[in-house]
Amino acid sequence: MQIEVYKMTADADSISITLEAVCDSFSSLLWDIECYQCGAFEVYIAANPQNIEIFQTGRIIGRDDDREHFGIIESVKIDTDAENGDYLTVSGRFLMCLLERRIIYPTYSATSPTKYSDIVHSVVSQNCMSDDNRRIPGLSLGEVSGECWEQTTKLQVSYTNLMEWIYTVCEKIGGTANIRLVKAENEHYQMLFELSQGTDRSILQEENPHIVFSDGYSNLLSFSYAEDISVQQNFAYVLGHGEGADRKRTTYFDGDEPSYLKRYEVYVDADDISEEEQLDGETRQIPEEEYIELLKNRGSEKMISPKTASESTIAANSTQYQYQKDYAVGDYVTVQHIRFGMIQPKIQLIGMVEGFDQNGRSLTPTFKEG
Repeated sequence: MQIEVYKMTADADSISITLEAVCDSFSSLLWDIECYQCGAFEVYIAANPQNIEIFQTGRIIGRDDDREHFGIIESVKIDTDAENGDYLTVSGRFLMCLLERRIIYPTYSATSPTKYSDIVHSVVSQNCMSDDNRRIPGLSLGEVSGECWEQTTKLQVSYTNLMEWIYTVCEKIGGTANIRLVKAENEHYQMLFELSQGTDRSILQEENPHIVFSDGYSNLLSFSYAEDISVQQNFAYVLGHGEGADRKRTTYFDGDEPSYLKRYEVYVDADDISEEEQLDGETRQIPEEEYIELLKNRGSEKMISPKTASESTIAANSTQYQYQKDYAVGDYVTVQHIRFGMIQPKIQLIGMVEGFDQNGRSLTPTFKEG
């Protein structure tokens, strides 16, 4: 596996990328792919004039064995040490971090049932692909895959950080988003914004081969599990536009209304949701029933389930399952710890830190109950 370093030059409509260096002599590499937040990387490499020239902020980092994830160098740190030598710590995040540079403006409103994929595409187009000064050069809308993106909703959103909002939507419906580089012509590239959904590979389904991590199979090297009920929220009082007693208001809960000790309430200030929308260049008053639906959707975004998290180390060189071939981040798998008598029959792989150092390759996944 080799690290590739590219120089990126952007003009109004496209980006030009040139390969500056290929490196396989680093001390360590962490490659962290995430489902519900922006992934990141870190390279630890000897500090010398050549490497300092190569690893500059703003350049693109890639891997010759991963064509789906590319990072932007955001930080370069030099440490000198008389005993251990001089080292560079090069870190950054994957290309989705470009969307963190935009907020959602002006207000986007969907008052009729609209597919989540269409909503996200519209918001990205509005804030990254339309206005000249706000355009992200080379960014294009790519493929959508996964039934979760076919779900419909009504919502209104404004002034929120674009990247954070997209990942909020992803976590709510169980999808994920990614930006990858695709070569167009000459040295010009496109950045494709793609929406997808993980595959169910757990023992609770029969369509796909089962992926089971277990101490009984010798592919689960370490295991930790944590559960926390203190942070959950399952009943929302949502207050919208207006003053005092005239404020539009509603409540939101999923399924049967929680009660007694099972009820965890939260106040949601949705005053930013306007009672008007722009439709075909004209201002339209949103009917009250549609406005209430917008408030309910905002309330649904604030629901928090009891925290359950499982972190493990799994066999990186197992011939049984190969990461990125048999399973990937976003997939649902089964985790079993026979010694503790614990089994999580369907749990989502929401993150994977792939590490390379003098000891070889390691895989550290993070799981979350579905």
